[in-house]
Amino acid sequence: RLGILVVRHLKRLERVILGYLEVSDGPEEEARLGILETLQCTIEHAWPRMPCRLPVLLKALLRMIWDVHTDLGPTPEPVRAALLQRATQCLILLDHCSKGQVKVLLEGVYSSCEENRVRECIRKVQES
Repeated sequence: RLGILVVRHLKRLERVILGYLEVSDGPEEEARLGILETLQCTIEHAWPRMPCRLPVLLKALLRMIWDVHTDLGPTPEPVRAALLQRATQCLILLDHCSKGQVKVLLEGVYSSCEENRVRECIRKVQES
């Protein structure tokens, strides 16, 4: 709703986003899905300010992707797929606003990762 005015609240909003990405909120993962949507909108509206936040956001998104992939809890498969898809979309947006820095940073992760699902997310970012 704030549009570009979200920049005024970016520091606080970043802390909230990071907090929600770290913690699973049950089988339906409504909070995580909602915060990924919030992150996507924030990146779209405040894209000039995103490159300086790239290291923190990239680390949090990769950690969340790994957690979703390795979690053996009761989360249904469609919810897992939605989480991975939205996180991948956020990574693609971060890559666009940082002029390809995400792709460069993910090259080493892709080559060292053996998990197909995580590699698939990274591949989508690299192909975008």
